Amino acid sequence: FNCDGFENEMIDYLESDHGTAGKKLHSLATVSGTSAIHLAVKLAGVKPGDLVLCTDMTFSATVNPVVYEGGKPVFIDSERESWNMDPDALERAFQKYPEAKFVEIVHLYGTPAKMDEIKAICEKHGATLIEDAAEALGADYKGQKCGSFGKYGILSFNGNKIITTSGGGMLLTDTKESRDKALFWSTQSRDSAPWYQHSEIGYNYRMSNVVAGIGRGQLKYLTEHKEKKTAIYDRYKEGLADLPVSMNPYISGTTPNFWLSCLTIDPEYMCECSRTDSTPSWKHEDGKTCPDELAKVLRDEGIETRPIWKPMHMQPFFKDCDFISTGVDEDIFARGICLPSDIKMTESEQARIIEIIHRAFGR
Repeated sequence: FNCDGFENEMIDYLESDHGTAGKKLHSLATVSGTSAIHLAVKLAGVKPGDLVLCTDMTFSATVNPVVYEGGKPVFIDSERESWNMDPDALERAFQKYPEAKFVEIVHLYGTPAKMDEIKAICEKHGATLIEDAAEALGADYKGQKCGSFGKYGILSFNGNKIITTSGGGMLLTDTKESRDKALFWSTQSRDSAPWYQHSEIGYNYRMSNVVAGIGRGQLKYLTEHKEKKTAIYDRYKEGLADLPVSMNPYISGTTPNFWLSCLTIDPEYMCECSRTDSTPSWKHEDGKTCPDELAKVLRDEGIETRPIWKPMHMQPFFKDCDFISTGVDEDIFARGICLPSDIKMTESEQARIIEIIHRAFGR
């Protein structure tokens, strides 16, 4: 009852106010965003050895299901306007790999990517688009909701997302047939027989009724949560305007959900610093700082931060995968930090964070 209700109510939300540009969606509630991506990759038809052109700046859960199915990721660098997949780099990837027929894109930190350009490139090359909107529920690009652009899309309701079921996700497809096939796989691929019979490999990927009930309750507050996230971003932007930092950007015609507020430090105000695979180091310089020093300054005050996602091409596991570079992702990773963005944070707590960041710059 609750799984059906959660799926239907999510579609109602996504399709409200022409939010899917007239595209009819079908949804399947899953145990996680990662399981939803896995189902999307299978539905897309990724087979062993197939190339998948993937967003580079993301969490590994985006890319791991490609490997589950034997696909070979090729990572695409970002553009600076939104920190998302660079369409020019994507086109270069197709020139290098004309046989590629799959693209997997992420809307980083709830900020929509350049979907007009990316969709046009996919259509030009006959590629299936998988859209990871795990971080972007409630965000829109030119009035169309994130998650509704790809042939397959996914959402996440992990504990840190804009609404949460503590753990959970949702697959979005453009046909009922795809949704029904994913449901079959997600419930252990049980054939229609009076006994337990299986002609395909299956998974335990279906969201539970109890978890779905939590999601239905959370969905009622999505707009409120988005407004609070936006206010947090705006307060950071105003409060840090006199420092040599920039907030995570977004392009005109988009409305992010501002899931995470992030900043990058201007290059000339970066202190000397370096990172190994697991350990950061820095040399303190008056008037300057770096993400790892800033994180420690805040941590010493009991305030948790996170580094920017370490790009996939820099991950030890994916070191042998090809990377179509623009020089952006490594730079953002080196100079960026994710700031506290929880909607339960009070204005006075946020003001204290802003004051401590000023102090880190000696101001």
